[in-house]
Amino acid sequence: MTFDQFESSLNRQEPPEGLSPYLAALWQDKRGDWDAAHQIVQDISDKTASRIHAYLHRKEGDESNARYWYGQAGEPFPTGRTLDQEWRELVERLLQ
Repeated sequence: MTFDQFESSLNRQEPPEGLSPYLAALWQDKRGDWDAAHQIVQDISDKTASRIHAYLHRKEGDESNARYWYGQAGEPFPTGRTLDQEWRELVERLLQ
């Protein structure tokens, strides 16, 4: 799946079949369901889930919690990037 195909799927009521939990979380987030996105990643214990968890808490406005999760993911807190840019970077990375 390409980024454009993923982005186009946001017009559907359900995420495309076969998405990883990470992409499903980002799909839910972009569709406006932060809670569903958070629920997906909060029970996965790896760096990728931690990275998405960090993004979600940054979006929520909880910088201290976001910083914790960026640390768990082994990545610095993003500066100079919008949430939309970060979302796109995450999706593109996961689609590779």
